[in-house]
Amino acid sequence: MTSPAPAPTPRRRIVGVSTKMYFSATRTKQYVDELLQILSSPSTPLNNIDIFIIPDHITLTSVITQLQHSPSPIPILPGAQDAFYEDTGAYTGEVSPTVLAEVGCRIVELGHAERRRIFGETDADTARKAAAAARNGLIPLICIGERSKADGEAGVRVAIDECRTQVEAVLAALPTTAEVVLAYEPVWAIGAAEPAGAEHVVAVTRAIRGLECVRSRKGSTRILYGGSAGPGLFARLKDGVDGLFLGRFAHDPAQFYKTIVEVATA
Repeated sequence: MTSPAPAPTPRRRIVGVSTKMYFSATRTKQYVDELLQILSSPSTPLNNIDIFIIPDHITLTSVITQLQHSPSPIPILPGAQDAFYEDTGAYTGEVSPTVLAEVGCRIVELGHAERRRIFGETDADTARKAAAAARNGLIPLICIGERSKADGEAGVRVAIDECRTQVEAVLAALPTTAEVVLAYEPVWAIGAAEPAGAEHVVAVTRAIRGLECVRSRKGSTRILYGGSAGPGLFARLKDGVDGLFLGRFAHDPAQFYKTIVEVATA
């Protein structure tokens, strides 16, 4: 009699925040201090979730120091908002993934819609950066998402088609064993008053999970939702995503903690 196949290991949930360029250096330190104080005696066990903070490049090393000397028993992954696709060289103004790894960075955000729109970054650029991050032991957090909003099934099809191109380009550049996080952020939902509808998000992220380039990977591939994400959202999305990527709604440490707890316990 054939034994049943073992159940797949559940993916760890994950939640994090990017401060973009909203905070001063003083505000970043205050924000991290306040969050770590809240997490020093959490009201809910948070052993099943990864938490990350992505500050600006200037304050990243000081944030890493804060996290290393934290009173909180809960580890937090420090992240960078971008990295270049070469490790060293004559690339004035760029940020080396090798240096990021050296100073203790753990995760790097790549391919955000603002990088694509303002600086003209392409899927190929994002793929090269992701490969550089992975070879330096960093976790690539790849932002994907469709540009235009459409309703119903048509909107889902448009989103899946655009995301497929973005995902395939990046994963083709990564070792199959590399850990990667995909942040589904519909461009039209970034900075909006409301996030994308739950039905839409779950349909798109399930389709992404079903792509051959994702299913065939040996390394961990987690999917987040971002785009005006905040407290009260994850319970409606948990059938499609592993967590949330937060922006301005988490700029209040108390609200960030509230969302962490929601993701951990939903």
